Amino acid sequence: MIPSPITEALTPLVGAIHEMASVGGGCIAHATRIETATGRFFLKWNDGEAGRTFEAEADGLRVLRNAAPPELRVPEVLAVRNAAETPGFLLLEWLAPARPNQSDWERFGAALAALHRTEAPGEGRYGYAKDNWIGSKPQRNRWVADWPTFFGEQRLRAQAETVRQRGAWNAAWDRPLDRLIARLPDLLPASPPPSVLHGDLWGGNALATADGRFALVDPAVYVGHREADLAMTELFGGFDAAFYEAYPAAWPLEPGYAERREVYNLFHLINHLTHGPGYAGSVEGVLRRFG
Repeated sequence: MIPSPITEALTPLVGAIHEMASVGGGCIAHATRIETATGRFFLKWNDGEAGRTFEAEADGLRVLRNAAPPELRVPEVLAVRNAAETPGFLLLEWLAPARPNQSDWERFGAALAALHRTEAPGEGRYGYAKDNWIGSKPQRNRWVADWPTFFGEQRLRAQAETVRQRGAWNAAWDRPLDRLIARLPDLLPASPPPSVLHGDLWGGNALATADGRFALVDPAVYVGHREADLAMTELFGGFDAAFYEAYPAAWPLEPGYAERREVYNLFHLINHLTHGPGYAGSVEGVLRRFG
């Protein structure tokens, strides 16, 4: 049941809510499809820490929507409020889902490359104008001119400190992590073309829609090396081979991507340490190889 303060806030915008149904896929906020006097909408809501992430999510969606090519969809933000005394919420346009075919995946791969080619803010630097969130954890985005420095400090080290505070970091990993961060200038390009990144691009955040285009949702937006987005699509699987053929056809990758992919995905593996002990072996493996 949607809390009454949210329905009271939504009614002037969309009219009376006639029907609601839970939508699967989310693990941080309540996700609901609502039928109203003016149409169908998607609503996320929660209180506490999770309820304080919605304004940052809305900001990221607006950034992606402005940068995305016509072949890529990003839902329009219709209303947003962070949690305070009452639960926070995010109201988006409803995008009808569909099962993608090979052509849809090809279109998506080319569209993601086009998004990454869009001119990014930051005057050639990496980061973002404000900190935001990746899932339920803070994401640090201070502007840095050097990409390996940004990724080492604002991604790997910052995320290790976050999961340490939540009791999921092994102190034995400190020295290998320090060694890896020191090696990043040799492993990563110093100044790759800055791209607007989704930031959390696993299969659940890329949705096929009924008009044949994919939509991007739940972003953790920042400006960085495009390979960081592409790497995460491979971390948990679910992306068709046609996607991986279309992306480099639109914008070829530099040699060495397979090695850099492991480094980029270490950030997400560290992030997932709080999800359970199953990720510890993967973190140790990457640190052993590179650190």
